[in-house]
Formats: sequence, structure tokens, C-alpha cells
Amino acid sequence: MNMEYFLGIDYPTLWFLVVGLLFSGYAILEGFDYGAGAWHLFFRKDLSRRIAINAIGPLWDANQVWLVIGGGALFAGFPVMYATMLSSMYVPFMLFLMLLVLRSSAIKFRSAEEMLWWRKTWDIIYFVSNVLISFLLGVVLANILQGLEIGENLSYKGGMFFAFLNPYAIMVGLTTVSLFMTQGAIFLLLKTEGRLHARLTFLLKKGMIFFIVSFAATSLYTLVFLPGVTDRFKENSIFFIVPVLAFLAVANVPRLISKKKYGTALIFSSLTMAFLLMLVAVQLYPVLLPSSIDPKYSVTIYNAAASQKSLGIMLTIVLIGAPLLGGYFLFLYKTFHGKVKLDDTSY
Repeated sequence: MNMEYFLGIDYPTLWFLVVGLLFSGYAILEGFDYGAGAWHLFFRKDLSRRIAINAIGPLWDANQVWLVIGGGALFAGFPVMYATMLSSMYVPFMLFLMLLVLRSSAIKFRSAEEMLWWRKTWDIIYFVSNVLISFLLGVVLANILQGLEIGENLSYKGGMFFAFLNPYAIMVGLTTVSLFMTQGAIFLLLKTEGRLHARLTFLLKKGMIFFIVSFAATSLYTLVFLPGVTDRFKENSIFFIVPVLAFLAVANVPRLISKKKYGTALIFSSLTMAFLLMLVAVQLYPVLLPSSIDPKYSVTIYNAAASQKSLGIMLTIVLIGAPLLGGYFLFLYKTFHGKVKLDDTSY
């Protein structure tokens, strides 16, 4: 294959970076959405629950854009990866989509009726779907890191669902839930006042403990039980800056929370996610889906990529579309900045 380059980087690598950025944007922005929902049943009053939903009200469906574009970019740039991953993880992804529909329904329908049973039912659906979506995202990421049972002709040889719920996947799933909950609580502190704000201050301390414990346990497990996870960093010492930055970002969040600098804390918890996903990308590159049967069956950015011409056209579209997307989100977050005020149009 004749490789084409832009700024000295080949097209598949550039598209790998584009897809990585899109899914990082999704994790960061939907992270506080899912995190806010994962606290839902911890709020005792109906008014508190309504305020929490309306805090993400104008943003949650816009944040889904990152998932749609990310999925589209993966399909367009790496169709072989898209097909192999979705056919291997068919059950987790169908469950993920079903939970997304339930979550969206809960946001829309929860406050449509006054009946207590109606609101309680949708509250439970909303809470469970947020927690399980966060958990499933962690499970998928962990299984990609560990490798899937991919054999000849990219055919999947493993189990359907419970094969993915191995100890490492469960640990990464719980760490993802705890990180999203921390992110969600910080975001809600920026959007609320009064008694709910005081309640969230208390809950955030619990959430931070949950995150630090699960993060430490998962990091230790990764270093001890995942062979080869540090190889890339040993080969090129410059990559060590990524785990160092991730650790510093994690350590800075509790310090900023104790000083009540919630805006800066949200930035650093977002950076934590970005650096952790960069760690995954550095470890995997140029592999997209490692094969646990034999490395020669792995899906890489080179054997999974679309044609060079297709990638070139799509990279041009990205250069045009990225500033438009950035401008739209800047406008959106600026418009809905500040504390939540309920009115007749609120959820």
C-alpha cells in the first residue's frame, strides 16, 4: 500500500488520533452527564432530583453528538475494526444502546406526570441506566486492552457476554463509574446552590474515596497481571510523561475540591480522563484490537484502514468541521452557564 502523509504523519495514524480525540470528548462531556445521573437516587427530595436532571438538561443530547461522530469516524476510517469489534462485543453494545434509549426516555418522561409511582419508576430507570452505561464503557475498554479471541480472517472465537466480565474488566468498569461520579458531582456543584449544594459537597467526598481506591486497585492490577503493559514506555522514555501527568491530574482534584475551586477541579478531572485514555492509546498503537490467540491476527490501523483516498477526503472534512463543532459547543456551554432555575419548560 502506498502510504500518504500529512505533516510527516501517515493517514491511518492521523485518523487514529481523530477517533481518539472524538471518544475522549465523549468520555469527558458525557462523563459528567452519566456521573450526575449515577448520584440521582442519593438525592432524597423530588425538587433536588429535578434540579439535577435540569442541570444536564440542555447539554446531554448535544454531548451524544461525540458518540455519533466517533462511531461514524470509526466506521468510515477503520471499517474492519468497526465490524470486528461490534460482532465480537455484540451483546455488550446492544445492551449499551438499550440503556441509552431508557436513559433518554427517563429524562423526557420522569417529570411529565405528578404520580409518585411514575416518578419513582423513572428515577430507578434513570439511575440504573447511568450506572450500567458507565460500567459497560469501562468493561469494553478493559477487554480491548487485554485483547479479544480473534482468530484467522478476523473471526471472533470467544464467549458472548460473561466472557467479557473478567476480574480486570469489572475493576476498570467500577473505576469508570467512580471517575464519572466524581466528574458528575463536581459539575452539579457548579450548577446548584443551597441545601442540594451542601448535600453534594458531602457526597463528593465519598465519591472521591471510591475513585481513589478503585483507581489505585486497578492500576496495581494492570502493572502486576497485564504483561507487556509497560513495554512501550520502556522502549521510549518520553512516553513516561503521560502516566506522570495522569497521576498529577488525579492528585490535584481533591486539593482543588478542598479549596472549593470546582471549575478548575472539573478541568483537572477532565484532564485525568484525557491522560488515562492517552495511556491506552500509547499502549495499543498501532494495534486497534489485540488478538489474545496470536498477535498476527490483531486488527491494526494498517490492516483495518479504508483506502488512502477515502482517509484523505475525510481528513479534509475534519479540518473544516472541527472548528464548527468547537464553536457550537463553546456557544452551548456559554449560553447555559450558571445555576439551575426551574420554570414551566423544565424537565
